[in-house]
Amino acid sequence: IELSERLETIESAAFSDCRRLERITIPLKRGLLGNMFIYNQFDHCEQLRTVDLIGGAHTKTATSLHMQCWRNEMQEEINRIN
Repeated sequence: IELSERLETIESAAFSDCRRLERITIPLKRGLLGNMFIYNQFDHCEQLRTVDLIGGAHTKTATSLHMQCWRNEMQEEINRIN
């Protein structure tokens, strides 16, 4: 599922019990998950393995940011060895 960058909030229990949901792309923006004390939007989504955060000034997904960090660490290690 890919949610629009125009989305303002994902309310409590919005995807709760979506047991077949494996991947979702959501906009990266402050306040998207509604009430700051209730984070149960994805409760019981046992198959959910990937959440891509995209949009706004942040055009890279969390996965690509993680891979870039890993690449940088590997390059530093290679440089240290050489």
